[in-house]
Amino acid sequence: MDQAPRHPRLCVLAPTPMLTVTIEAGSPAGPGGTGPDHPEVHVHPGGQGLWVARMAYSLGADVVVCGPFGGETGVVAAHLASLENLRVRSTRYLGGNGAYVHDRRAGHRQVVAEMVPRAMDRHELDDLYGTVLVEALESDVCVLTGADPAHVVPGSFFGRLAQDLRVAGRRVVADVSGECARAVAGAAPDVLKISHEELVAGEFSADESAGALLAAARRFVDGGVGAVVVSRAAEACLLVTADGVVEVTAPPVTAVDHRGAGDSMTAGIAVGLGQGLPIADAVRLGAAAGALNVTRRGLGTGSRDQIERFSDHVSVRAVDATALPARPMEAP
Repeated sequence: MDQAPRHPRLCVLAPTPMLTVTIEAGSPAGPGGTGPDHPEVHVHPGGQGLWVARMAYSLGADVVVCGPFGGETGVVAAHLASLENLRVRSTRYLGGNGAYVHDRRAGHRQVVAEMVPRAMDRHELDDLYGTVLVEALESDVCVLTGADPAHVVPGSFFGRLAQDLRVAGRRVVADVSGECARAVAGAAPDVLKISHEELVAGEFSADESAGALLAAARRFVDGGVGAVVVSRAAEACLLVTADGVVEVTAPPVTAVDHRGAGDSMTAGIAVGLGQGLPIADAVRLGAAAGALNVTRRGLGTGSRDQIERFSDHVSVRAVDATALPARPMEAP
């Protein structure tokens, strides 16, 4: 490929977009304030893929989102996503998209209602596959995000798509877990981003110790994955490649809402790679995006200028892998 443009084009697979409704406490009483007895209701497009896409756009990328949109919730979510300057490639989906209503007036999320999407049928899966494949071939980076719940799209779908894109020479960044991660890893993507909790839940890692997580990441790299980024909540994330192990640490911040940090990190990594940054610098940008996102109430939101400046304060440090002893376990 030619040198990546400053404003890279990203194709984001959003297999389970949703409509989100969040109730927030009203502003303090006074001029222009609604007062505590008059809550604010916020309606946005959501789901992992759309949160990744939103942050990627904030970081200057030209973003196309591919996903199934159907029913009342899907129509509204697709319309709202287009208003956020995301180019939506909607595919046929007879089932209604998922949705939730969360109440944050007490300072934490309380689930009021949730609607779960149904599994896609084979015709819907074929439509989605073809749409993503064509759009990704015309993009600098394709970001694969997982289905929630997992039964909506089978793991083999992601593995097959990653394989076809890699054969075509396209960069693939995957933020997936469970059987989906296993399938995608077999296609040797450029980056697999996965949390410490997902490594344990997927039985890739024996426990959450740094050594065990490192051993799991190394097995993915030995199997062909270009780089594995292990996010560890407030702890430094681990970047594992064939060249070694790097710890990426963002300055500590006070979290308003921890949700969306991982998706923002994925967006930063993908945009960085699309800009032609080395993987360590791309992860640095991702760590900055994730850290600043938790200081905000909007998932996948942020200021490009602030994130890029904040990334200068993110430390990237090579570590001695022998200082992270791993428990032996069978390969995944």
